[in-house]
Amino acid sequence: MNRQQNKPRERPAIAITCGEPAGIGPEIALKAAWELRASVNSVLIGDAAFLSMTAHAVDPAMQLAALSLQAVRNDGLPDFPAGRIAVIDCPLAVPVMPGRLDARNGRSVLQTLDIAIEGALQRWFDAIVTAPLQKSTINDAGVPFTGHTEYLAEKTGTSQVVMMLAGGDEPHLRVALATTHLALKDVPAAITFDGLSRVIDIVHQDLQRKFGLPTPRILVTGLNPHAGEGGYLGREEIDIITPAVTAAQARGIDASGPYPADTLFQPKYLEQADCVLTMYHDQGLPVLKHASFGRGVNITLGLPIIRTSVDHGTALDLAAAGFGRADHGSMIEAIKAAAQMAALHSLRSQACAAHSP
Repeated sequence: MNRQQNKPRERPAIAITCGEPAGIGPEIALKAAWELRASVNSVLIGDAAFLSMTAHAVDPAMQLAALSLQAVRNDGLPDFPAGRIAVIDCPLAVPVMPGRLDARNGRSVLQTLDIAIEGALQRWFDAIVTAPLQKSTINDAGVPFTGHTEYLAEKTGTSQVVMMLAGGDEPHLRVALATTHLALKDVPAAITFDGLSRVIDIVHQDLQRKFGLPTPRILVTGLNPHAGEGGYLGREEIDIITPAVTAAQARGIDASGPYPADTLFQPKYLEQADCVLTMYHDQGLPVLKHASFGRGVNITLGLPIIRTSVDHGTALDLAAAGFGRADHGSMIEAIKAAAQMAALHSLRSQACAAHSP
């Protein structure tokens, strides 16, 4: 066990993967890490030379404060001074042209994620925050890749994870997904009693463990218009969703539904909920992103580590227009959310240690 596990950190150590280098990921990672440097020990993972160039273009003060590391030490991560930004160098294969994808850099991008995952599992990092990457670049590099969420599950040996986004005015709207990156035609077959039951359990448990909500309230949407309208518009609500909700209630979970998705997202319902569980990607996320785009946070539930991300993509067109234009608000919120969850985890660990014989 390294010294970071024995002694709580004054500032949480958070790994930030810089994502697709041709997009806005490097810029927003640098800007957010610099803005939060007094409260968070951010460790950027990416090409050190390119990050240095980006920092100089955005704010020369950041370039002077950057500290490049070849690797994380075996005994853990140093607690860098608040005026420094640490960078774990993960060199790219070819130079970057902002706004232009290059498959030759796909494996390097994926390596940043591997480093972050290993560090989090080893407890060198308290959490991971990921900047957006381009799935096509990694696939074009010859590596099958569906997305961050699925990759994190595979690399951590997690059988099932849940994608949740949070944002908007206080209290935050939280929207979890029963399915993630699937073609719409494949969604009905992917919703099963066992699968939906596991999703409800994961949402319930992580709202308790990572958000400190003792008895979270979960509202579950239907799959079909009008929640199936008594079977006339589909039977998934009758055959799968209602039985899964009823079974969850029998396990002591405060879940209810299924509700029609077109009427559920109203204040009179949401003020009674800690999370809305929707059946597919574009059922719940348009509402969430309308309420909080640019300030939302993507959170992966069910992992043995803490992982958050931004609520937007690589914005290649914005990157091509030049440095200094990208809004890093969502990255700020993602880092803050990760830090809050890390602090809660630390408090729980200390409480458990205090009560251990």
